[in-house]
Amino acid sequence: MAAPIVARLCETPGCSKDAKLQCPTCIKLGIPGSFFCAQDCFKMFWSEHKKIHKLVQGNEKQTSDQYNPWPGFKFTGGVRVAKVTPKRIVPDHIPRPDYADHPEGVPVSERQMRGTTNIKVLSDEEQEGLRVACKLGREVLDIGAAAIDVGVTTEEIDRLVHEACVDRECYPSPLNYYEFPKSCCTSVNEVICHGIPDMRPLEDGDIVNIDITTFHRGFHGDLNETFFVGNVDESSKSLVKTTYECLKLSIDEVKPGVRYREMGNIIQKHAQAHGYSVVRSYCGHGIHQLFHTAPSVPHYAKNKAIGVMKPGHTFTIEPMISEGTWRDEMWPDNWTAVTQDGKRSAQFEQTLLVTDTGCEILTRRRDNEGRPHFMDKM
Repeated sequence: MAAPIVARLCETPGCSKDAKLQCPTCIKLGIPGSFFCAQDCFKMFWSEHKKIHKLVQGNEKQTSDQYNPWPGFKFTGGVRVAKVTPKRIVPDHIPRPDYADHPEGVPVSERQMRGTTNIKVLSDEEQEGLRVACKLGREVLDIGAAAIDVGVTTEEIDRLVHEACVDRECYPSPLNYYEFPKSCCTSVNEVICHGIPDMRPLEDGDIVNIDITTFHRGFHGDLNETFFVGNVDESSKSLVKTTYECLKLSIDEVKPGVRYREMGNIIQKHAQAHGYSVVRSYCGHGIHQLFHTAPSVPHYAKNKAIGVMKPGHTFTIEPMISEGTWRDEMWPDNWTAVTQDGKRSAQFEQTLLVTDTGCEILTRRRDNEGRPHFMDKM
């Protein structure tokens, strides 16, 4: 599960300043995004920006038999929201993180560390605890992957993931994290990350990312992969392949003494060489007893990430690579991040431990020489 990067960039073409002002009409219409750095930029881009308002206001009303929780909302691509079933229950005997029973899902221990740039060095005992959690997370992801097929709902994948976690005495880390309602994230086509599993059946030609985090005996293990559904076109295969290569190339450079900011330079260089963009709003993160903590690991070039890798550091790299724009929007569920232009996006993630000479991929696939699942279908 990716950590959000708080800063937003101005949407006026040619401007890349930090943006905190949001269009009031977009807020009223339920349109996510629409951030600008200043009134001058907002006015300069107004003639183009207001076209978004007209599109939303002019949408044809959906028929009464369609599930439509957000009347007037303009989807950027072809994926539509479907019904979400109630949260699943984790048995009381399974240890859980502090946010699991918090009424608003607030991770109090994470909040206490907010703002710090100190990166925890794990002891040998802590490394082993994380190693076990990551191994179990990989087992759970492989179970979810085996269920992917045309006509299968992401709700069904979530059920299998939840039950696999419980069978391994793991708490599914996404569940109730800031009130996230499900046990994993499932992101289809133009959904970049944090898609909520629902009753939409997977369709022939879809790509779907499953993002798993397991909490076991005090440690979180985090990983994700993007999968093919049925017969996927060559352009989607190329996107998924390039995204995996971005992750692999960055992992190859992980070792003591490397700056965390360098990961973004490696990833963006490879993505751009193939005509793709790198999502900027979400980043890799430190992980151990805390789900998200220092360091932040942005995936785009020329970022300002703080920190140098040392033995005992544990963190994720999880690039999100898109066919079109890198800019994202948020659905009104306040979780589902989608590409602004509706084009497809793919993602891969591993949890890493820095060693004396390089790194250990704690969440790597145990069979097929560690290859991701999509390579089995190339």
